[in-house]
Amino acid sequence: MSDLFTTPAALPGKPNPAEPLAARMRPRSLDEVAGQQHILAEGKLLRRAIESDRFTSLIFYGPPGTGKTTLASVIARTTGSRFESLNGVESNVAEIRAKIDQARTWRDLRGETTILFIDEIHRFNKAQQDVLLPHIERGVVRFIGATTHNPYFHVNSPLVSRSQIFQLEPVPVEDIIGVLERALTDDERGLGKHQVTADPEALRHLSEKSDGDVRKALSALELAVLTTPSADGSVHLTLAVAEESIQRKAVVYDSHGDAHHDTISAFIKSIRGSDPDAALYWLAKMLHAGEDPRFISRRLVISASEDIGLADSNALRVALDAHHAFEFVGMPEGRIPLAHATVYLATAPKSNTAYAALGKAMNDVESGRTLAVPVHLRTNTRKKLAAASGESEESMKYLYAHDYEGAYIPQAYLPEGKIYYQPGDQGMEKRIRERLDFWRSSMG
Repeated sequence: MSDLFTTPAALPGKPNPAEPLAARMRPRSLDEVAGQQHILAEGKLLRRAIESDRFTSLIFYGPPGTGKTTLASVIARTTGSRFESLNGVESNVAEIRAKIDQARTWRDLRGETTILFIDEIHRFNKAQQDVLLPHIERGVVRFIGATTHNPYFHVNSPLVSRSQIFQLEPVPVEDIIGVLERALTDDERGLGKHQVTADPEALRHLSEKSDGDVRKALSALELAVLTTPSADGSVHLTLAVAEESIQRKAVVYDSHGDAHHDTISAFIKSIRGSDPDAALYWLAKMLHAGEDPRFISRRLVISASEDIGLADSNALRVALDAHHAFEFVGMPEGRIPLAHATVYLATAPKSNTAYAALGKAMNDVESGRTLAVPVHLRTNTRKKLAAASGESEESMKYLYAHDYEGAYIPQAYLPEGKIYYQPGDQGMEKRIRERLDFWRSSMG
C-alpha cells in the first residue's frame, strides 16, 4: 500500500546524471522518437490511438535499440498514465500479480490508469502470460509488450488476439545523426556541457555502424566524448575517435529468428533473380553474423536443383563441390568456395521445370486415383500372375529401348499417358525440349 502515497517514479521530470546517455536522452514526446514514421507519422493508426487515448493492449516487435521501451514510456507520458514495467527475463507470477494489485488500487481510489509494460514478453511462459488476460479484459491495466521475436510464434495466441501488433524497423542513418546532434547540444540531458565539436563524418560513422540501433550509437558517442582529452575546454570528435569508439559493427542477427529466415530468403531469391551482387551481400551478412556455413551450403545445393535445374545441370555439381570444399578447408577460407558457388548459381540460366513437374506428380499421387503399374512394366513374377488371370502375351511384352535405333521405341509407361514435365527454353533445356518433342510426337 505504500505505493499509494508516492508519485510514480517511471516518468521523471529531471534526468539522473548517473544514468547512461541513452537513458537520459530517451524521448519525452512522439515528435522526439527517431524513425518509425511508418507507424508514428501524422494520421497513422498508432499515433491516432495514442493521441486520442483509445487503445487497450499493444505489442511492439523489432530489433534492439529501435525504441520499443521508449515508445511505451512516451505513450504513458502522452496519456497521463502511471507506468509500471517488468522484464520477461527476471519477473515471475508474484511480481505480475503485485503490479496488477497496485494498478487496481490506483484505479479504484484515484481513478488513474496504469500502463503495464513488459519487456521481452516472449520470455514469459504460458502461465505467466495467461495471468495477464483477465486483468487486461477488465481494464485493470493497459498492457504494452515488447519483443525482438515474432509475436505470432513466440507469444501466446490469446494475448496476441487481444493486442494490436506494431513492427518497429531499424532507425535510418539520418535520424540517428539527428539524435546524436541533439545529444551534443543538450545541456540538461545530453553532452552539451562538454562543448563537443563533432566532425560530420564522425557522426555518420557512428550512425552507420550502429546498424539502426539508437542506443548503440548514443553509447558509442558517450564513450568517445568522455574518453577524449579536451583542449581549451572543448572536445574534438574526429572520425578516428569515432572508429575506435564503436569498433566492429554488430549485425542484428538471430540464428533462430526472423533475421535468420529473412536473410536466407533474400539470399536464395537473389540467386533465383540472377543478381550476383545482392546474393553476395546477403552471403556476406550471414557469414559476418556467424551463420552456420553448412546451412548456407545446403541451401545452395537445394537452389542448384530448384532454380537452375536442367538449364545447367553443372550447377548442382558446383554447389556440391563447394559444400565438400568448405568441409575440407574450413573457415575462414571456406567462404571462398561458397562465394564461387553463389556467383555461379546466380549467373546460370534458370529453370524450375523438374521441380514443378514433381509438384504436379505429387499432387496427383496425393489427391488423385492411384494408378496401377502397366502389366508390361511389372516384374516377371507379377507377369506370371497376370498370365494366370488371362492376360495376353502381347500385352505383357516389354520393349527394351537399347535394342532399337536411337535407344528409343514408343511405349506407354503410364496408363493414362499423363505429361508432367514441360522443358523450358533456357540453357541446356532447349536441347532436352527438342528430344522430348521428337519422342512424344512419335507416340502418335
